[in-house]
Amino acid sequence: MPAIEIIELKIEELSPELFSSFNRYQKVTKCWRKNQDSWILKDISFTEDWGVAEYIYLVECLRNTLKTGGAVFGAFESGVLIGFASLENEFLGSRWNYLQLSSLHVSYEKRNRGIGRKLFALSIEAARKKGAEKLYISAHSSAETQSFYQSLGCVEALEQSEKLIAEEPFDCQLEFRL
Repeated sequence: MPAIEIIELKIEELSPELFSSFNRYQKVTKCWRKNQDSWILKDISFTEDWGVAEYIYLVECLRNTLKTGGAVFGAFESGVLIGFASLENEFLGSRWNYLQLSSLHVSYEKRNRGIGRKLFALSIEAARKKGAEKLYISAHSSAETQSFYQSLGCVEALEQSEKLIAEEPFDCQLEFRL
């Protein structure tokens, strides 16, 4: 198995072509939904499968992350992007102690190899260097995604961003104490 190289990406390295082999596919069958004060796992089925338009928009977002002082990490195998994570530079929360992990994705066929964990660890390190106390994650509500974040020690965010909830109302708002 070829070695995985994870690097911090520069703005000029971000292009739709970088994602030409990336497979953002996920067959979702169950999602978490909040019902008053408790969480319920519901039968909700759909498929996530990004196309060219989603990757073009993603590149715009990642470039903006870098322009505003954030960080973007890429995981590569044999020179091909197989995972990425982005950390924003705008502090959130009443004490301005959260930094947002705005994305963390691993290509479908490369999942369950520890790549997501490595990208998460690098994001933690970068957030600590910036002075954050917690990561804020507005994460997909699928059972698999939530299981991944729970395995890392993420919990429901004590403070929740109304802006991020409005953008993705079905996401679960999580935090990770650094």
